[in-house]
Amino acid sequence: MRRIVSACLLQTMRFDTTKEADPEQDFIIFCKKLEKSSVKYVIEEKTKEADGSLVVKIRKQYNSYSTDGYLQ
Repeated sequence: MRRIVSACLLQTMRFDTTKEADPEQDFIIFCKKLEKSSVKYVIEEKTKEADGSLVVKIRKQYNSYSTDGYLQ
């Protein structure tokens, strides 16, 4: 038998600029939603592109699994 002991997701997300969208504000809203739902996360890298978009590498909790060894 096997079971998951700990897990996390590594994602690269792009927050684009559109007509009225502010990528930085979209990113803040995204982080607040994670915090509200009690999802643990760590920002690995945050880069502003020449076109104004924001590229973020984030490591976050997968479902409700433990994150031992991943998010320290």
